[in-house]
Amino acid sequence: MRGALWSLCRAAAVLALASAGFVSAQVPTLTPFGPGQAQPSLPDKKSPSLTPVPMPVLSPGVVELLRLEGEFGQAVAKGGGKAFADWFADDGVTLSNGKPPVQGKTAIAAIAQWDPKVYQLTWYPEGAQVGPSGDTGFTWGHYDATTNSPDGKSTTTSGRYITFWKKVGGKWKVAMDASADDTHNLP
Repeated sequence: MRGALWSLCRAAAVLALASAGFVSAQVPTLTPFGPGQAQPSLPDKKSPSLTPVPMPVLSPGVVELLRLEGEFGQAVAKGGGKAFADWFADDGVTLSNGKPPVQGKTAIAAIAQWDPKVYQLTWYPEGAQVGPSGDTGFTWGHYDATTNSPDGKSTTTSGRYITFWKKVGGKWKVAMDASADDTHNLP
């Protein structure tokens, strides 16, 4: 009985994978079985043949943006708000939940005055795209913003972000950074 159940599960798995396009296989022969009856069987030992799923190939521009996100995050972890503002283009913009847009690197620097010992902003990118011209792109992912109070308690707000990048003088700069808190963080 255990062998019959295994064969049926194997046949069902092959059918599911084949219908999803992960493998190419002949359809297994399924016949009713019980004591003394035939078990489901595959046509031959070579079937199903696995068709490899190709690994995604990232363009050099996407790899560069993801690398920059890592550098951006490390700089902010060490330098706090000042480091955050340093990555923006002169005409950069920030958009945050329930707050008015902050326009311009100077204005962003004026409000981004946090010390990384008190406020820690961390994030990880989940994807990136680069425009056809190769001088614009965006990254998106998840962030955590942790505030450490003097009494030792910390509060973390999590959410999603998207960062728009553009090349200025051949160097990537943040054109816009927008974030939205996860719904469980909202009142």
